[in-house]
Amino acid sequence: MILLTALWILISSIIAHLVYKRWSRISITNIRGPQPHSILYGNFPEMLEGQAGDIDFKWQEEFGDVVRIKAPFGEDRLLLSDPKALQYIYHASGYGFTKTSGRLAVSQTIFGPGLVGVDGDIHRRQRRVMMPGFGTPEIKAFVPIFFTHAGKMAAKWRDIISGNGGLSCTVDVPSWTSRATLDIIGQAAFDYDFGALDDTDNILTKIVSNIVFDTFGLPTNKAILSLSLMDFLPFWLSRFITKSLPISRLSHAHKLNRLTGTVSKQLVKEKYDALIDGKSNKDIMSLLVKANASQNPDTRLSEQELLAQMITIIMAGHETTSNSLSWALLELAKHPEIQSKLRDEIRAKERLVLSRGGSLTATDFDNMPYLTAVVKESLRFHPVSYNVFRVSEKDDVLPLLKPIITKDGKVMYEVPIPKGLQIISSIAAYNRNKDIFGEDSSVFNPDRWLCDNVKSSVSIGMYANLFTFSGGGRACIGWRFAVLELSAFVVELLNNFEFSLTDKGDSIRREACFVMTPTLEGQREKGTQMPLNIRIASREDM
Repeated sequence: MILLTALWILISSIIAHLVYKRWSRISITNIRGPQPHSILYGNFPEMLEGQAGDIDFKWQEEFGDVVRIKAPFGEDRLLLSDPKALQYIYHASGYGFTKTSGRLAVSQTIFGPGLVGVDGDIHRRQRRVMMPGFGTPEIKAFVPIFFTHAGKMAAKWRDIISGNGGLSCTVDVPSWTSRATLDIIGQAAFDYDFGALDDTDNILTKIVSNIVFDTFGLPTNKAILSLSLMDFLPFWLSRFITKSLPISRLSHAHKLNRLTGTVSKQLVKEKYDALIDGKSNKDIMSLLVKANASQNPDTRLSEQELLAQMITIIMAGHETTSNSLSWALLELAKHPEIQSKLRDEIRAKERLVLSRGGSLTATDFDNMPYLTAVVKESLRFHPVSYNVFRVSEKDDVLPLLKPIITKDGKVMYEVPIPKGLQIISSIAAYNRNKDIFGEDSSVFNPDRWLCDNVKSSVSIGMYANLFTFSGGGRACIGWRFAVLELSAFVVELLNNFEFSLTDKGDSIRREACFVMTPTLEGQREKGTQMPLNIRIASREDM
């Protein structure tokens, strides 16, 4: 009874707060947007229950790059894909747009107080310490590691095909890429062997597998409402709820934290001992520990922060690349002509490199224009992180690249916004912006990158002006790692296999669960899946 009374007091307070804000602050009610199907839930069920990005594309086509939507309890929010507005939020404003309380609390529950789970000055300090481990020379040195594990996965696929007595078989791509990229993170980031490719019963592999889907997949209206309610609470209270209350969706994350805790502490100790003995390695964590030791004591990472970086690197470094690779292989399976053209380029480069007695390097990737085009197009078309949520820290004005027409017919060249407005930046919609990527932006077409068809007067992203890795001070610190790793896998796999769709090809969904995850229609409850046919690629040209 007491709990129920407290809940009603909380809901009443939130409603009163919303009513107060509605009448006392800058209003965005004149901006056009879709009508909500529910006053209680707003437009959120449409956004979170459909396939990733689909509703963003629909509303972008209907209302433009600035869309007013309704959150639970009728609160106004903005869905943005305007390049100039996004540049202002992620570049010009610094940390003027922060993470929402509820999402920050969930991030800390999964990752701890690492880069993904902090904001403002704390984030700036952590990023400064971590940057030496993610420089261009350091990441390029990992290319042999990428090829080693991509080759190991390819060898296992060949064994499966051989065991089937034929030239082809069907594989569930993400179950393999997840383990391969986990092993890469282990070696490149920690100089540690997770053994995920060799041991399917590996406990870490089991815990990491499907963690994002289990936490964010198939959201119920209750889950949508709960996360929205937490955004109105102080961070400390939201964090208490996600950390201490028995929330079933977060149980997987709690298991991951417990499992990695002991291993992480031991690895960090080993890195510090090696540094003291003058035997420091070149893996990311060793470089991070070295950089941290050289910092002013007031700016160093605490032990808890260092451990959180390890979980962040494991999760962000393997989950996103694994899914990105799966989506790239899906598009190659759908487009055999693209697959064939890319394979020809790969093999031509391979012959040249072998004639010199060498092996493929990051520089060779740069000199393979079609490979670069396919990688860029896949990252554009299938951004694994499709939406980013932020809240304005003050009354502000968003500049626009394209003016918008309000509900009463006025033309707006900028949008005044109130303090506390929650903004959803649509990475998916920006990456399909026709003014930047052409009228065929909804089509997978690597040639757009070869014909100078990508144009923009506004710089946003870290790579090819895509928003896939976000931008500015909160951009993905490991974007170079992801691009080179994806390139190495595509080279290795296309050189050895031909990919084609199974009879379930039309059932593959872009599941919206924090990161865009492949699932099968009618089997969504089973989690991540993407079956593709593979066959040994002919090598008659060799």
